[in-house]
Amino acid sequence: MHNTEFNRPRVIKYLIFTFAAAYLIQFFAARICNRGDVQVGQMIIAAMMFVPTLGVLISGAGLRDMGWKPKIRKNIKSILIAWFAPAALTVIGAALYFLIFPGHFDLTGKAMAATGVPEALEQMEAQGISYSTYILISAIEALVVPIINMIPALGEEIGWRGFLYPQLKARFGRQKGWILGGAIWGAWHWPLIYLIGYEYGTGYVGFPVSGMLLFCVVTAGWGILHAWLYERSGTIWVPALFHGAINAFAGIPLVVCLPDIGSGRLLGPAPNGIIAALPFLIWALILLLRAKDSRE
Repeated sequence: MHNTEFNRPRVIKYLIFTFAAAYLIQFFAARICNRGDVQVGQMIIAAMMFVPTLGVLISGAGLRDMGWKPKIRKNIKSILIAWFAPAALTVIGAALYFLIFPGHFDLTGKAMAATGVPEALEQMEAQGISYSTYILISAIEALVVPIINMIPALGEEIGWRGFLYPQLKARFGRQKGWILGGAIWGAWHWPLIYLIGYEYGTGYVGFPVSGMLLFCVVTAGWGILHAWLYERSGTIWVPALFHGAINAFAGIPLVVCLPDIGSGRLLGPAPNGIIAALPFLIWALILLLRAKDSRE
């Protein structure tokens, strides 16, 4: 990593391509999902994670000097934070949510049944596997998934942290760059929130605008944490691991929650809800207040 001079034409070209391409893909994926081909739509959405990397290349910035050496021995602490902090913070946030809304906690498998595969519950029962055991197994497996998730997450991190954040930092300073970069990252997902209820469903108050705005608040906090880990480690692999870990653990609280909680999804129990996100947001706020608003 190195000090970056703000390049307005490259930033504009990057943002135009990255948003235009992603929005087109999201409209296409949403149409497929609404036709019932959810798995195909999800695969298209996953492939979209590489659009920011293409945006960097099209902008003319290239992929050099993003910190490609993992520097594992130097970054052991940062790697452990990136790998396991999302799990701990997700559990704390979900626990806080269920303390406030204990009636939403459910271990009967209604969440799985609501996905349209109730036969999965019957198969587990036939094998002598309780729903609680299934959740425990899923949580343990999720500890390994961040390594797998890190690869598609890298497709986004090259764009958001490797290219855009240093540019925003050079123009607006560290603190504003952190916040703005995270909010832009959230807005990148807006068509999915509107078209298929991505992240929060569709049955909440103020749909879809409240979900769009809330997601930008959450991604602003996540963006601060990603950028901090990027600066701390000096390698793009660490924020990619952190991104992959968030994606790995975010869905776990939903399998122990009633499926139809309406506007409750804006609050939790997944870490994109404002209550469940509090552990992430408090950590981000502490880092933000401690940060020197430097452009260097």
